[in-house]
Amino acid sequence: MAAAGGGGRSCFVLGASGETGRALLRELLAQRAFARVTLIGRRRLSLGEAEAAVEQTVVDFEQLGKHAAAFQGHDVGFCCLGTTRAKAGADGFVRVDRDYVRQAAELARAGGCKHFVLQSSRGANAQSRFLYLRVKGEVENLVQAVGFDHCTILRPAVLLCKRQESRPMEWIAQQFFGAVAWVFPTANSVPVETVARAMVACVLQPGEKKVKLLENRAIHELGKAVRQQGT
Repeated sequence: MAAAGGGGRSCFVLGASGETGRALLRELLAQRAFARVTLIGRRRLSLGEAEAAVEQTVVDFEQLGKHAAAFQGHDVGFCCLGTTRAKAGADGFVRVDRDYVRQAAELARAGGCKHFVLQSSRGANAQSRFLYLRVKGEVENLVQAVGFDHCTILRPAVLLCKRQESRPMEWIAQQFFGAVAWVFPTANSVPVETVARAMVACVLQPGEKKVKLLENRAIHELGKAVRQQGT
């Protein structure tokens, strides 16, 4: 069953099981921005009451080319896909955060997607000596090269959330930057809910630029503007 509203437009979400992905799904359903919302992932998610409002397509990311049909007929693609080096190893991290995303973007473009929205990271740089930032920079370049009518890349700083998955060092960072955010709210962190609102907003108001990069402060400003409009 598809979500009501949205003027007949369709979107897909990659990485809906992650913190930003879940926040994005809640935002999409709350705003009723799309008539059809499809989650593309390696397994079906238990979504409670929201399950009836979305479609879910299970794919094998190692053989993503066999699932081209999953990417057909969508106007917009949202990508929150990602893992960590600690969880997947260096090779696994590169495969998920760069290779899976690149191939998904190519399939989406071939399937008619006009606007691709990518969650990247602050400091992304294809020339960085740090693996994480280098891979994020590389995938940004690869996605831009696909040739979407519009490509929006968000570069959030430390994501503030109540993560279900245990990541001790990230939890410590969140506690620190969460405290700092009380004094400098846009400096070094951003709530996942704000990122989600910004992702939806940049699609509803795409502007004229073919490629748009949103750094942490811009994400805060866009997400805050959406929240104020809804109050």
